[in-house]
Amino acid sequence: MTRALVEYVAPWLVEHPEAVEIDEVETEGGAVVVEISVHADDVGKIIGKRGRVIRSLRTLAKAAGQRAGENVTVEVVD
Repeated sequence: MTRALVEYVAPWLVEHPEAVEIDEVETEGGAVVVEISVHADDVGKIIGKRGRVIRSLRTLAKAAGQRAGENVTVEVVD
């Protein structure tokens, strides 16, 4: 559910939506890490000024994860 949310929102935030890749990794502790990979020109846009955009995306994903009973984190990878 959280992956679907990030897959829906992330392409709207960047100039190269075709380059957005999303992976979901489960850690040993049972937490879910959603990894976002974007075009090199869009890294600043997905992070935002002072990290506001990625912080908002993390908040949305965390709220969606809590509804599903999961501990979710969102990370931007190169």
